Amino acid sequence: MTKNLNDPQEPAVELAIPPAPVLTANEEKPVSAPSEALAAEGIPSRFCCFVTGTDTEIGKTLVSSAILHKLVEAGHRACGMKPIAAGAELRDGELHNEDADMLAGAGNVHLPQNITTPFMLREPCAPHIAASLEGVSIDPVPIIAAYAEILAASDAVVVEGVGGFRVPFSDTFDSADLAAQLNLPVILVVGMRLGCISHALLTVEAIVARGLVLAGWVANTADPDMRFFDENIEALEARIPAPLLGVVPRLEDPTAANAARFIDLAGLPGWPSARAL
Repeated sequence: MTKNLNDPQEPAVELAIPPAPVLTANEEKPVSAPSEALAAEGIPSRFCCFVTGTDTEIGKTLVSSAILHKLVEAGHRACGMKPIAAGAELRDGELHNEDADMLAGAGNVHLPQNITTPFMLREPCAPHIAASLEGVSIDPVPIIAAYAEILAASDAVVVEGVGGFRVPFSDTFDSADLAAQLNLPVILVVGMRLGCISHALLTVEAIVARGLVLAGWVANTADPDMRFFDENIEALEARIPAPLLGVVPRLEDPTAANAARFIDLAGLPGWPSARAL
C-alpha cells in the first residue's frame, strides 16, 4: 500500500536523511517567518504552498496556475508569486514573463509586478547568470517582504520556484534556500519523461533534508510518447512518501482550467475546500 506524509506511518522507502515532517489533518502547517509576523498582528493564517519541479520546462507554471484556478473557482482570493523570473521582454513599457503572466491571469488578487515578481530578469538563462548580466544581486529580503504583502492581501498564495529545486541565485543563495526560508508545504511537479524517477527521488531527498513538508506531487506529461508511463507512475508512487495529487496529460490547450480538471487537492491538510479560510 502506498504511504504518504498524511498517514501516521514511516516513509515507504529508507532515505539517508531525516524523515520528512508528518502533516496530518489535525495539525497546523509549519509556520513561516512571514506568517509568524502576520499572526502576531492578528492576521489569520492562509493556505499557501511552494511549487517546485524535477527540472525546468516540466509544467510547474501550469500546475501552479491550476491550483490558483481551483482556489478562485471555490470563491477565495488567490494570488500567485514567481519570486524570480528569467526571460522577460518589454511590452507596453513593462517587462513581461510568460510564467509570471500566466500566474497573474489564474489568480484574482492583482498586485504590482514588483511584489509578485521582485526579480524580473531579461535573459532566459540560469537566474544567477541573468542577474549578473544586469548587475543585480538576488537577495531573500525583498522576496520575503513581498511574500508578506501578498499574504496580507490574499486568502491563499501559490509560490512557484525556478527550474528545479537547487537552482543557484548567487554564490550563497539558491531556490532550496528560498523554500526553506518561506517554510511552506511543498508540492512537487514531476515531468514524466525518461529519467524522471531518479530526478524525482533526488528532489524529494533535497526537500526532506531541509525539514520541509512534502505535501504531495503531481505527474505532468512532459513526453507524450514516454514508454511504460503507468509503470513509471507506479514506481514513483511506491517511493515518494507523499500522495499523488493528479496526473496531467499532454493538453492540446494547456490552460489553468484544463489542467485543474486532472488535479485533486481536497485531501491536503488545510486545503480551503475542507476548512474555511
